[in-house]
Amino acid sequence: MGISKEQFRDRDIFIDYPYEEVMFRFDHTARVFFRKLYGNAKESSVPHDNRLLNDAIRFGDETDAAAYAAGKLRT
Repeated sequence: MGISKEQFRDRDIFIDYPYEEVMFRFDHTARVFFRKLYGNAKESSVPHDNRLLNDAIRFGDETDAAAYAAGKLRT
């Protein structure tokens, strides 16, 4: 549970945070975070100090690119 900050150095990271029904993607080349809400195919960039992003980093689960691309339905 949770993602260590060291993991963001060398690769893209995908985070699922089901508690808030949101997923995040970190593009390590551009050094930018993106957010995608459950039930929504569109993603938007978020600043690194976004509270929800930081909660997801601490308490979310790492997922993979395919799961992020597929998204999840809202409950």
